[in-house]
Amino acid sequence: MHFFYYLCSLTRTFLMKKQIYFLMVAAASLTGCANQGENPIGRNELAIPDGVLTPDILNSLGRVSDPQVSPDGKTVLYGVSFPSIEKNKSNRELFTVNVDGSDNRQITFTAKSEINARWVKGGSKIAYLANGQIWEMDPDGNNPVKISDYKDGIHEFTYSPDEKKILFVSAVKYGETVTDIYPDLPKAQAHITDELMYRHWDEWVESVPHPFVADYDGKKLGNIVDILEGEPYECPSKPFGDISELAWSPDSKTIAYACRKKTGKAYTFSTNTDIYLYDVAQKATVANLTEGMMGYDMQPQFSPDGQWIAWTSMERDGYEADQKRLFAMNLATKEKIYVSKERDITIDYFIWRPDNKGFYITACINGLTHIHEFELSNPGYFRQITHGYYDMGSPILAGEKLVSLCQSMLQPSEVVAVDLQKEEFTFITVENKHILDQLKEAKVEERWMTTTDKKKMLTWVVYPPDFDKTKKYPSIMMCLGGPQGTISQSWSYRWNYRLMAAQGYVVILPNRRGTTAFGKEWCEQISGDYTGQNMKDYLTAVDEMCKEPFIDTKRVACSGASYGGYSVFWLAGHHEKRFRAFIAHAGIFNSEQLYMTTEEMWFAQWDNGGAPWDKNNKIAQRTYNGSPHTAVSKWDTPILVTHGERDFRIPYDQAMAAFNAARMHDVPAELIVFPEENHWILKPQNSIFWHRMFYRWLDKWMK
Repeated sequence: MHFFYYLCSLTRTFLMKKQIYFLMVAAASLTGCANQGENPIGRNELAIPDGVLTPDILNSLGRVSDPQVSPDGKTVLYGVSFPSIEKNKSNRELFTVNVDGSDNRQITFTAKSEINARWVKGGSKIAYLANGQIWEMDPDGNNPVKISDYKDGIHEFTYSPDEKKILFVSAVKYGETVTDIYPDLPKAQAHITDELMYRHWDEWVESVPHPFVADYDGKKLGNIVDILEGEPYECPSKPFGDISELAWSPDSKTIAYACRKKTGKAYTFSTNTDIYLYDVAQKATVANLTEGMMGYDMQPQFSPDGQWIAWTSMERDGYEADQKRLFAMNLATKEKIYVSKERDITIDYFIWRPDNKGFYITACINGLTHIHEFELSNPGYFRQITHGYYDMGSPILAGEKLVSLCQSMLQPSEVVAVDLQKEEFTFITVENKHILDQLKEAKVEERWMTTTDKKKMLTWVVYPPDFDKTKKYPSIMMCLGGPQGTISQSWSYRWNYRLMAAQGYVVILPNRRGTTAFGKEWCEQISGDYTGQNMKDYLTAVDEMCKEPFIDTKRVACSGASYGGYSVFWLAGHHEKRFRAFIAHAGIFNSEQLYMTTEEMWFAQWDNGGAPWDKNNKIAQRTYNGSPHTAVSKWDTPILVTHGERDFRIPYDQAMAAFNAARMHDVPAELIVFPEENHWILKPQNSIFWHRMFYRWLDKWMK
């Protein structure tokens, strides 16, 4: 899917919701089918006498995710993934807390992970997934009972409003295997394809997710039906689509689902998903609500009264970073309203107001993701509800309040309750307070800089603990991945700015051209101009910061991942001695080679301007002629190159080529490839090793 910029580059679009799903699945997969006799992984208790955040401490924090509000609006169910560095895996446990923050309690204590937990049966039960099956238990965690035994396993589920049916996601076989063709070769191993897309993110595509609907009598599943029976399409969308792409109507008679009904080359070059209606009684798809809307149409949600359906929509096919708009349709009259038309913003997530007349949405605006309010019939109305240097997650109704996740550059996600009238929020979980309270504080500052074309650019600056402006500090400028996305107030376990600052570095975070939180024009400028204005924006940021007396201009480093890695490779040939050291993770070194080896071709086609062999396409030829590898003869600065071997978004031969080229030009360089990792470095010990090598490299050349 479009996570080249949604997730891998620390962007805001959909980020916190997708983080929730990814953390849950990662916890489940890392834990695996744990032996019930195994001791569960729990909260890490640490003593930090010097107050310095380290990679080990970062990888010991509990990760809060997926809050769910009870039907009476009084209690929040959520999960915490606890990592174990020693065991090199995580375990997710479930907790409840009252909306006022009282009576916080852990309700599961197992060696396996519980994910996708939901209130059911009026709040008298909690349903959840464990080891690929649906279970139910009491709200205090007692009396767990397995209600499914589906042979292919269940990835996610949701109960119908009347709770007589359950919608779930499972994988179905896709394509041919060796034994399909030659059954007498059971030990032969090969990937077989005659079409695109044959691999995605970090897997060879040998299965696709399908939605299934089953009868439920309160105890067991029955009469299971594949909604896409016999169809080769995926739903939810890979690689990280989730069950928010499907929705029940309030009367439990209809399922809305988002699907890109394409395969092969057409799929590989298209982002055109549509919203379909499936009639449960007829067992048939009966309508395409977005036919003719050519981009991503996602996140369908029925209004509480069932009269309307709303969804997010991108306008153009093949442009994964197009502005996400909010639409609503009257199901009786087919009247369609472009709800967010008056606002030059991208909608991350939305929910209906209980009165059916408006929406609560999250959107990143000017580098901050907050909860806002739209009205259905009053497009001029727009209210910001939350404020401050925070990023808010997907809102959930809780009586007269909202519940959400909240994070910042200085703290990981916690659950908050939002007062809609006072426009204030309070933290109702403090999972990592016992660790964070021991750390020295860092400071975050926003700066608005004038670019070379006289526009204003937001640059976040994170200062080390005990910062003294009379001293000189080494600094790191971070290059954003994507390329579309935003450096907002997100907390990351991969690129953690507080951790960088804790090592004594001033961290410079420019929201250069291509970032999504500053309007459509600012975002779209970068497509077809990778080596142009956004690179000038980077140099503006570092030059402006180097005017400060506390920045040691001889000790400035540059780092980034994905498109940020592209930026590092490109700047290495054009920085004119500004930087002392470079670090590139999962970066694009040879744009022409990547065009022919990446999997989601719509991205390369749109952002590069076309194919390398299109010699009459001036934009495309400018892209490939400016590829970072073309300036490697100018490299003269030490560079660390890291990559995951299972990265199919940007294959790891890009890292090999960059490292080889650096060494052949006698540039000091180091290459680290992780055989088990994809576009990210996720396993606890791999993550710690990556961080240690990151800072070892910086300290070697900067200190």
